[in-house]
Amino acid sequence: MAVARKIKTLLTVNILVFVGIILFSVYCRIQDRSQELVQIVRSAERRARSRGAKVGSLADRESILQRLDHLEEVVYNQLNGLAKPMGLVEGPGGLGQGGMAATLRDDSHESETKYEEYGYNAQLSDRISLDRSIPDYRPKKCKQMTYPDDLPQISVVFIFVNEALSVILRSVHSVVNHTPSHLLKEIILVDDNSDNVELKFNLDQYVHKRYPGLVKIVRNNKREGLIRARIQGWKAATSPVVGFFDAHVEFNIGWVEPALTRIKEDRKRIILPAIDNIKYNTFEVQQYANAAHGYNWGLWCMYIIPPQDWLDKGDESAPIRTPAMIGCSFVVDREYFGEIGLLDPGMEVYGGENIELGMRVSSKEETLSSVHVQRVLGSLWPSRVAV
Repeated sequence: MAVARKIKTLLTVNILVFVGIILFSVYCRIQDRSQELVQIVRSAERRARSRGAKVGSLADRESILQRLDHLEEVVYNQLNGLAKPMGLVEGPGGLGQGGMAATLRDDSHESETKYEEYGYNAQLSDRISLDRSIPDYRPKKCKQMTYPDDLPQISVVFIFVNEALSVILRSVHSVVNHTPSHLLKEIILVDDNSDNVELKFNLDQYVHKRYPGLVKIVRNNKREGLIRARIQGWKAATSPVVGFFDAHVEFNIGWVEPALTRIKEDRKRIILPAIDNIKYNTFEVQQYANAAHGYNWGLWCMYIIPPQDWLDKGDESAPIRTPAMIGCSFVVDREYFGEIGLLDPGMEVYGGENIELGMRVSSKEETLSSVHVQRVLGSLWPSRVAV
């Protein structure tokens, strides 16, 4: 009996040990599995928080964009507080965006009267934003170019007499919008004794509030004519380089850097922006082909085919040497312009300045050269200008 009890006790102990081992093994597996589950849960929580953060970030970004849009709207509304009383429009959108043709439904007698007064559809101009966009017609290579950081500053001089206020201000807005601020020293408006009342108080109030310290207005006490008015603008300019333009142009991105670079390389260069066209009746911007400026035996300036050596290069971004200039736009080193005698102040009839600079410059064995600019009656590119 004693032996049987010992055997029974040993069997019981063995069974208990075996069951304990099994239970311990199960326990260990449960622990491992629970840790895996905890890691899975934590990972899921992290992913959920990450998604939440991303969603929150996207929501924050969307909120910021909405606030910026609202701020932009508020700013333009405030700015239009200056333009609206004059019947003008600022900001993006509206008629003529992208240089597209624009029309008005009300073809009124007032519109016909303004056609006769200005030579273009001034009533339509008043409805087109002063900040409208225009197409970028630069050659592809121009858009890829880089320029020095230490370019000289420029003073932009606009000459006008009895021009439509909206056209003048669009010229000002476009040069401000498309010229790097560190390169634009000042804008000088030379009023050659206009008798249009809105070009007095309204113009003064607007530019001084809209662009304080940037825009100067020079007013001639009597009609001086284009050449002497330009000389007045030159006298008022204070930057190393001066650009002279009619006050019915629209500038585009990248117009100034190539002109300033050429002058920085050689101060004895006069740069003529290539001109596109702004149609007088619809304000549509039309691209003009690349051309040089020449003149006939009657000394009338005209567009001519570029020189053969330029054509042989096959590089539309290269400047074009040209013997004459269409006088509505040119950029020049301020001191050098004085050294060659400016423009002849005795000229009274339109057209003389188109060949005069070519003679002054070529007599000193330097050259006029053309880069791309757009103008109404045209427009500025890169330099491209529309007038």
